[in-house]
Amino acid sequence: MSNDIHLIVGATGVLGGQVCRLLAERGQKVRALVRGTANPEKLFELKKLGAEFAEGDLKDAASLERACRGAGAVISTASSTLSRQAGDSIQTVDLEGQLRLVDAAKATGVERFVFLSFRNNPAIQYPLTRAKRAVEQRLRESGLNYTSLQASYFMEIWLSSALGFDYANAKARIYGTGQNAISWISSSDVAQFAVAALASPAAHTTILEIGGPESLSPLEAVKIFERQSGRKFELDYVPEEALRAQLAGATDPLQQTFAGLMLQCAAGDSIDMRHTRELLRVPLTSVRDYAKRSLT
Repeated sequence: MSNDIHLIVGATGVLGGQVCRLLAERGQKVRALVRGTANPEKLFELKKLGAEFAEGDLKDAASLERACRGAGAVISTASSTLSRQAGDSIQTVDLEGQLRLVDAAKATGVERFVFLSFRNNPAIQYPLTRAKRAVEQRLRESGLNYTSLQASYFMEIWLSSALGFDYANAKARIYGTGQNAISWISSSDVAQFAVAALASPAAHTTILEIGGPESLSPLEAVKIFERQSGRKFELDYVPEEALRAQLAGATDPLQQTFAGLMLQCAAGDSIDMRHTRELLRVPLTSVRDYAKRSLT
């Protein structure tokens, strides 16, 4: 790239922060899009990495153009699903905000755009997945050299107490039968993929499905944690019928999205990673690795 400044959108989030750290470790120039309301501790961590700040917001098109100006690449990991401030929603951030960002990157001559997306199950649609598909369509139409990373389920979120997988107390919530395989992926590996995609011509102007080194059902994941901890888990099943009813009855887009995500999890999400691993040689974290780390 003729300009080696990398603009990270979502830099104060877990995934965006990991991307910033990886780039800084490689001697790359990092520009972080931050809001005036950002967590001071997160800003301090970014500053220690040597990041420069561009104040802006996905809801403010002019601020995005200012932030993109002079950048050679944009990596966007931002989402309103886990971290929200006033005015943030799937509509304003994940859809309209990301579309604004694509337009700003195009208008300012950005050379590379890496977008953190999510896997698509055509049979299960909800606001977040529709937003991701709309942004991918805008990227295709933009003429930008883009990579969209359709990541499977993050083990640090879905195999954690936040979603009912309470390994500390040997309890696990199981969506559906728990028998359908999922390519659980570590957020740290997703960050590695995002950085690797920047420099790899094989990843240019494409959509890549990314998951972990093996596909395991939620019940198989439970077995791994049971073996590592030496404890039998208590299981709480949420039937697919209940999730479908929750999705159909939800009126709020965020509620619809979480119901859709849980239903998609119940349906399974297995990825054959052989092709992607040939393109981008990222070492992958297994559920066993994650369990060992979590339980020590």
